Amino acid sequence: MPRPVTALGAVRGTATEPVPTEGTWVTAGRAARELGLRRTEFDLAVRLGRIRTASGRDAGERRVALAEIERLRAGPGLPERLRRSVHAVGTAEGADLLDVPKSRFTRLARLGLLVPVTFYLNRYRAVVWLYLADELRLFGDDDKNTPLLTGRTPEGLRGLLDSGTDLRPRNWRSRHLGFLLRESDDPWARAGAVASFLGPLQVAEVVKDTYDRSYLNGFRRRPPGGGSPDSPAALLRADLMTAQDADEIDWLRADLARLTDEARAHRPAPHRPASQRPAAAHRRVPAHRPVPAHRPAPVHRTARDTTPATAPVRHATRVRQAAPAHQRPSTGPVRERCRGLFGRWLRRAGATRGAR
Repeated sequence: MPRPVTALGAVRGTATEPVPTEGTWVTAGRAARELGLRRTEFDLAVRLGRIRTASGRDAGERRVALAEIERLRAGPGLPERLRRSVHAVGTAEGADLLDVPKSRFTRLARLGLLVPVTFYLNRYRAVVWLYLADELRLFGDDDKNTPLLTGRTPEGLRGLLDSGTDLRPRNWRSRHLGFLLRESDDPWARAGAVASFLGPLQVAEVVKDTYDRSYLNGFRRRPPGGGSPDSPAALLRADLMTAQDADEIDWLRADLARLTDEARAHRPAPHRPASQRPAAAHRRVPAHRPVPAHRPAPVHRTARDTTPATAPVRHATRVRQAAPAHQRPSTGPVRERCRGLFGRWLRRAGATRGAR
């Protein structure tokens, strides 16, 4: 039995636990424990709208009001009733519920007649689709579906199967997008949810402004499942979450353009901070650059100027000219002034030339 919670968030029979967000909300993990649900069951109940949540302080965090927990506890049969409403089954158990072979169940799912609610990857990285048991029961109880369960598959549906049609990933994406939009309160978060199902190139073609696109990418959702983003399993989940069909891509692009316009009208995307802008953008170029003292100022020539273009320019510093050959000092005194090893080498070289 789950532990009852008082209106102040304390657990009866135990010490009072500090509850975040001013004592009126609890985290998703705490709410799952109070309702007696596993975390996967709780997350699925939230996505299906069985449990009402709100955005937390951190991005992607969900929180539950204590009043919502009390509302769920007031109903009969908790947690069994809530757990039964989110019970998801695989192909084998789903075929038993419909009383059909597993091969027929798979064909119905590939044709889009049975919509998966979630999936996971097994140890061989194969996709295992899961379906709500309640939805399968409703499908089996509908008399209109009896020919699909017992009779021969219609010719048109057989042609789709022969062509390799598999609508399970697309139907899951459509359903998962509905989950994300339902829990998104901010307009930018809603646009980011749609962008999560498109590739980077398609997003760039729709949202051309770099600042808007950078801000939008911060609201993109990761595919369900943990692990490193670069792991093979995470890459496979990312492929399943990316739209593949042309009509699906066009539909998502149109929704992204509309939601981005609504988000801009609600709150413009913040631009790059001034501290991160290039230095050239801040540098103010003076109207007149100072002329260095060692460089002559440029001469602005007009049509009336008569000074030849090749006229020499006098520099501020005097240039020393080379003296004539007859005025140059001899090398004798230079040798006398030389000291050290270099001077001895010069004197020895002179003596050798004299001996020759």
